[in-house]
Amino acid sequence: MSSIQNGSSSSGATHVPEKIITMKENFAYAAGDMASVFYFKVFSSFLMFFYTDIIGIEAAIIGTMLWVTRVFDAFTDPLMGVICDRTESPHGKFRPWLRWMILPFAVSGVLIFTVPELDDTWTIVYVYATYSLAMLGYTAINIPYGALMGVMTPHSAERTVLSSFRFYGSFSANLVVQATILYLVVGLGGSEDGTQTQQGYILSMVIYGICASFLFLATFAGTKERVQPPKGQEMDLKKDFAQLFKNKPWVALIFVGIGTVMWIAMRDAAQLYYFKYYVVADMESDARFTKLATWYNVLGSVGTIAGVYFTKHFTDLFRGKKNAFFSLTVLSAILGTGFFLCGPGDVTLMFTIGISLSIITGPLMPLFWSMIADTADYSEWKFGRRFTGLTFSAGTFSMKLGWAVGPALAAYSLSYYGYQDNVLQSERTIEGLRLMMSFFPAGLAAIAALVVLTYGINRKMELQMENELLTRKEAEGTVES
Repeated sequence: MSSIQNGSSSSGATHVPEKIITMKENFAYAAGDMASVFYFKVFSSFLMFFYTDIIGIEAAIIGTMLWVTRVFDAFTDPLMGVICDRTESPHGKFRPWLRWMILPFAVSGVLIFTVPELDDTWTIVYVYATYSLAMLGYTAINIPYGALMGVMTPHSAERTVLSSFRFYGSFSANLVVQATILYLVVGLGGSEDGTQTQQGYILSMVIYGICASFLFLATFAGTKERVQPPKGQEMDLKKDFAQLFKNKPWVALIFVGIGTVMWIAMRDAAQLYYFKYYVVADMESDARFTKLATWYNVLGSVGTIAGVYFTKHFTDLFRGKKNAFFSLTVLSAILGTGFFLCGPGDVTLMFTIGISLSIITGPLMPLFWSMIADTADYSEWKFGRRFTGLTFSAGTFSMKLGWAVGPALAAYSLSYYGYQDNVLQSERTIEGLRLMMSFFPAGLAAIAALVVLTYGINRKMELQMENELLTRKEAEGTVES
């Protein structure tokens, strides 16, 4: 192991420069989240619509499937984190998994949409099996990807920048998916009247899978692991879990992640139904529905990317990550209620609210993952043990749980309000769609904002942890150049 040789202290310890990550490495790391989102955005925003309106499965059945499969993730996510922490290879603990899991990840995403013609029972079995398989593939590649950020640099501020680049990649892929998927589905599906088909979804996922594979390879080749666990730390799973749950900022942040993603995911899951049945409300106007939904999503993705750019500015403005997360979440809750006030013809107002929300929510995910990395530092600083993979696996689990429960709530709401696919909806159903776009997610956002207040790491503590840990690592030589 080679330490950074940039001057030495009188005690002989090496000095770690304040800036380690190059711009090239920032972009290489961003490529990994681009790869993940090529699949995950399709799952979160279009899969429920595919199951209900293309395959014809009842919304309540899909809602149950989305949260039941998360029980499986409750075991696989931390298990993957533990495996990563114990991986030893010439390429580090986390990077190798980006290469090893490319093919399973890509294939599983295609299988989700390749639903064969079976009876109702076996169709549901197939849906459960392939969705679980796809989430397992996502776990095996995304947990090591997320944890990689925690070992690329020891500097909290630099991780905030790195996390922002991650979400430049994420929301750029968002933009591509939102701009292309509905047109790809129609164009590749062989439909003469412009309707969506299963074949179109399958071929679209093949294209996205190929893109994701090359992007993960770029992350593997262009990044480096530098931060190692303290010297002499023994592998003790029982002790790792015990100390993990003593990490109060980490516990708070897991609930923050679940709540935040729930309200975002619920609105994402509802918006196609909102545009198709409330705004357009014409079963013969597939072209107008595709155009409106696509442009709404594209402009929203542009707004999100702009919001990511301002992450550091918001952090400085609100004097810390915790304060920024709380303030932006409260603003999102207030602004989101505006969708309930929009009439079917108020498209400009809808777009204005949607773009503004995207800008405000853009920094939330970069802040969340930077804060997760800080909780890994907190564990090492407070208890003398570092288990980055396990720490990040819980963050990934909270994201997936939120992405499951949010759409599940949307599916149950559709069922409760009497939704029926591909027909004009009743006034009661329309009211439900309006609530799913406005007050329901706003209420969940308000709860998430309250939980943020229990996160115990402020800006002063971030700097204290960073300085004290760097002093230890300089003495140990456990930060690589």
